[in-house]
Amino acid sequence: MKVALEQIRPDTDSSFHLLLTPHLNEVFFWHYHPEYELVYIVGASGTRHVGDHISRYEGSDLVFIGPNLPHLNFDYGVTTDYRKVVIQLAPGFWGEGFWQAPELAAIADLFERARAGLSFSGVTKDTVGQQLEELAGLPPFGRMMALLNSLQQLAVSPEVSSLQGKPIVGTYNLAEQQRLRRVYQFVEANYSRRIGVPEVASLVSLTEAAFCRYIKRLTGLTFTQLLNQYRVNQAQKLLLANHTVTEAAEASGFESLSYFNKIFRRVTGENPLQFKKRMS
Repeated sequence: MKVALEQIRPDTDSSFHLLLTPHLNEVFFWHYHPEYELVYIVGASGTRHVGDHISRYEGSDLVFIGPNLPHLNFDYGVTTDYRKVVIQLAPGFWGEGFWQAPELAAIADLFERARAGLSFSGVTKDTVGQQLEELAGLPPFGRMMALLNSLQQLAVSPEVSSLQGKPIVGTYNLAEQQRLRRVYQFVEANYSRRIGVPEVASLVSLTEAAFCRYIKRLTGLTFTQLLNQYRVNQAQKLLLANHTVTEAAEASGFESLSYFNKIFRRVTGENPLQFKKRMS
């Protein structure tokens, strides 16, 4: 696996690294790092791509990612005026013995579950998100205690979904990242029409077989799976904008309504009408 390794260091006078509104929306950054990462973004709608999981978030997102789990920056392609908080914590950042305390059992379990990637919703997302935005204004000790409180809220929250991402071990390779960016940009520009593997393989100067191995290695998905998940994300956006199921299917590149319904359910766990009703 060849994905960019991000080097992270704790802040001065702090056991973790806090980034407030780092704008990377024009940068395609498919990367991993050995640290845990807690991300809150608000005022944006975009793509949540963690390991082999791809889905869409609307308005805001709160995600907790475990070590060595490859992910795309959550503001990639966002054009709205958004805010983002990123907290990066090294494994054992408060000492291994600290997490053995029985009072911290729920948080210790949270960190284990985060290895597959976690997405939070509802009141939890809004409440903890606001707390994370306030961290920068606190003194070091207060910041640490506030973060611990936020982690406890995440640990006991039922408003959570596992993203089922897969950890990786990799080395930095800029050429691989640039090639994947070209694939992403091609899909973004052409998802509404028929796309074949030969066309995309030619775009990145690979044989069909080499391209299929490359995509599977970097994302954990086949190209068809990646394309279909992206199309479903676009269809969700259209359904939220009050388009009919048929309109959403056609505009997002599905030539058959029955195939659209099948793929939509496979990706989201519900059919398009159920999604539209739940979100209305």
